[in-house]
Amino acid sequence: MRYATSYDVGDRKREDGINEDSVAIAVFEDGHRDGYRHRPAADLREADQRADAGDSGADASDPHEAGDPAGEGTTDPHAGDDDRAGSDASDPRDHRTLVDPVERADEAGDPGGETPTNRSVAVFALADGAGGHDAGDVAAYLATTAVCAELAPVGIRAARSDPGAFDVEVAAPLDPRPRPDDLEAAVAAAVVTAHREVLEYAAAAGRQAYTTVVAGVAVGGRLHYGWVGDSRAYLVNEARETITPVTSDHAVVEALAEVGELDDVEARVHPRNNEITRALGGTGDEDPETATVQVETDTVPVYAEDTVLVTSDGLVDAQTDARRLYERYVAADRDEAAAEHVRERVVTDGEIRDRVLDAPSLDRAAADLVALANDRGGKDNVSALLFRDPALAPTPDSLPDRSPGLDEPIEDRQTTIGDD
Repeated sequence: MRYATSYDVGDRKREDGINEDSVAIAVFEDGHRDGYRHRPAADLREADQRADAGDSGADASDPHEAGDPAGEGTTDPHAGDDDRAGSDASDPRDHRTLVDPVERADEAGDPGGETPTNRSVAVFALADGAGGHDAGDVAAYLATTAVCAELAPVGIRAARSDPGAFDVEVAAPLDPRPRPDDLEAAVAAAVVTAHREVLEYAAAAGRQAYTTVVAGVAVGGRLHYGWVGDSRAYLVNEARETITPVTSDHAVVEALAEVGELDDVEARVHPRNNEITRALGGTGDEDPETATVQVETDTVPVYAEDTVLVTSDGLVDAQTDARRLYERYVAADRDEAAAEHVRERVVTDGEIRDRVLDAPSLDRAAADLVALANDRGGKDNVSALLFRDPALAPTPDSLPDRSPGLDEPIEDRQTTIGDD
């Protein structure tokens, strides 16, 4: 599993703005069993002698032996392509050393080779506090930390539910394998827990505290996720060069677009683009022990060529000149020339896709997305979380529709909470 995050307060708020975004991710690596090979006893004795002499004896030309930052076996979380990775490094006293899967396959007489058995689980949360209220920054922080605290054990139990994948026999059954519905329910429950923590804070502090959230568990080639508000999640697929939104905003503009009152261009620059219809938290008047919030949930398959992108609305709603763009578009009777002018000034999904696909690393992609938001106005805080798992199955020839299955960007202004 590789991941990267990036955050910026936004050009428009750089002088006196505050951070109202919060991002959290926890990655659990399960396995690496096929990533090891035994070394001859003579090599072990020689390695021990070098270790006793204070010399690891690692060949600097071999990234897996030397801890070269370009190697897959490094323990430096910022090394290689700058993506974070969970890995094990070899100890010269140890009889195991990391091996490139292609090298291992060649030794076995199988030039094609197989991907090493390795499963990763990620639990994540991204929140964007509502700045029009007293404590959006606190609400966002509480939301991300509470959600990940709740979901981390859920993800680990899901990972260890199938020891047979590692040819491991256990005397007693481990955790039962969860169904997608179970994991979606766990995500929803974690978000409700976060909602109650924010309400507890609001009541104790006598302050209003609201935030959006996108959260989930990625395990076994599936993304189980939920959201409240207008922070977003996307899947960017390198094999098909596509970007798919997998969330749909709980927002006034989204509701108007769904019933056909706004076209796609109007929706990008509508004057009510700061109004969301659902959020975590509140004024503290509700009983935090029984309070709840409606969490939209879904499950989608993910593949080796997918990058999961989670972002606050500061990326897609960066344009500070949105009102004038909207008025110009409507005055031009929504003609194509005016529409193209709007598309050139806002951040489009196509541009987001291109920044992710063109970047040499996830770290660079995250930084480029933040830079894109600032280039288009930098109206608000912007945060991005990206992760991918190359150990998953490849993208199938027929890629399934992964759009969200639902039941149901402007001026420099603060987000407000409206009626759902």
